[in-house]
Amino acid sequence: MSPPVTALSELDRLVADELPAAVELRHRLHADPRLSGQEDDTAVAVLAALGLDPGARAQRVAGTGRLLRIGPPTGPAVALRAELDGLPITEATCLPYAARNGAMHACGHDIHLSALVAVARALRRYARRRPLPCALLLVLQPREESAPSGAGDVLADPAFVGHDVRAVIGAHVQPALPRGTVSAAPGAVNAACDELVVTVRGQGGHAAYPHRADDPVLALAQTVVSLHHLVSRRVDPLAAAVLTIGRLAAGSAANVIPPVARAHGTLRVLDAADRHPLRDAVRQVVRHAAAAYGCVGEVEIIDGEPVLRNDPALVAALSPMLAALGLTHDTGFRSCGSDDFARYATAAPTVMMFVGAHGGEPDAPGLHDARFVPPDDMVGELARAFLAGFAAAAGVDG
Repeated sequence: MSPPVTALSELDRLVADELPAAVELRHRLHADPRLSGQEDDTAVAVLAALGLDPGARAQRVAGTGRLLRIGPPTGPAVALRAELDGLPITEATCLPYAARNGAMHACGHDIHLSALVAVARALRRYARRRPLPCALLLVLQPREESAPSGAGDVLADPAFVGHDVRAVIGAHVQPALPRGTVSAAPGAVNAACDELVVTVRGQGGHAAYPHRADDPVLALAQTVVSLHHLVSRRVDPLAAAVLTIGRLAAGSAANVIPPVARAHGTLRVLDAADRHPLRDAVRQVVRHAAAAYGCVGEVEIIDGEPVLRNDPALVAALSPMLAALGLTHDTGFRSCGSDDFARYATAAPTVMMFVGAHGGEPDAPGLHDARFVPPDDMVGELARAFLAGFAAAAGVDG
C-alpha cells in the first residue's frame, strides 16, 4: 500500500522538479560573485530565476538586499534567509563555472540561494492549487561576510517589520558533517565573535642599539603569547571559547625598531556569560604585558555577532520533518564560527541548520578555502532542509 500523500511529500516532489534549473542558477551565481555591499546584480539574478520582474513584487531591504513574499499577502509569515555576498578570495579550482573576478562563493552562499529559489518556486506552484498555512518571506540578505553585517539592517528596515514574521529559518553547508546529515541543536550553536585591534607604542630607534629604545615589536610578541593563554586559564574547560591573532603589522625596515606595532584578531565564546570577563582580561594583558617592556598597550574591541541560539520548540518540530524528507537529524554539532543570523532571534524564534557537505574525501577543503566548491547535488539537500524548516515553523502537514 502506498504511503499517504501529505502536503510535505507533495512539496518535496515539486522541489525536485525545480532542482535542474536551480543547479543552473548555482553555476551562474558561482561564476559571477559579488562582494559585500555590491550584491545588486546577484539579487537581480535570483529574482529573475524566480520568474519575476526585479521590481515587480520584491522589496529592497538593507541597501542591496531583497524581500519577496509568497502566499497570503497579509498575516503571519515564516522567513527563509540566504546570503547574497561572496568573499574576496581568488578561486583555485579548474571548474568550468569557476569565478574569475577575484571574488568567490567560498562559503556556499551560491548553493543557499539556489536552494531557496527551488523551494520558493515549489511553494508558489503549490499555493496556486491550495492555500499555504502562512506566507513565505524570502530574505535575500546582503553583507553577511563583512562588518557591519546586513542582518541588523534587515531587522531595522520597515519593509521587514511589516511582514509579521513568526520564525526565521537559516541553513548553511558544513563540511565538518557527513552528507545526508542536518544538524540543528537546541540552544547555542555558534559563538559570539568580537574583533580585537591591539596597539603597542614604544620608543623606536636603530636596530643596533636596542637598549636605547623601548621595542614595541618585542612587547607585542609577548602580548600575543600571553593572550593565547587566556582561554585555558579564564574559561571553564568544559565551555567553548577561542582567541586567535590572525594579523601582525610593524615597521618598514629590518634595521629599524618602529615606534608602533599592531595585532588584529578575534575573540569567540559560545556562552555569552564568558564574553565580558574575557574582554576585561584581554585589556589587562595588553596593558600589563606592554608595560613590562616600557611600552604602552591598548586594545580596541569591536562588537561582533552575538551567540547564535536555536529555539528548542522549533528544533523539536523540525526533527520529524527532516526524517520525512530522508535527512538524518543530528543535535551534537556546535562550533565557534559566527553568523549574523544570530541577530534575527531578537525578532522571532530562529533555527539555523548545518547541512553536511563532507563526502568522505580525505583532506577535503573547508569553508573560506579557495578550493571549496561542494557538488551540485548539495543544492537539493539544502532545498530539503529549507523545506523542512518552513514546514516545521508553518505547521505544514508532514
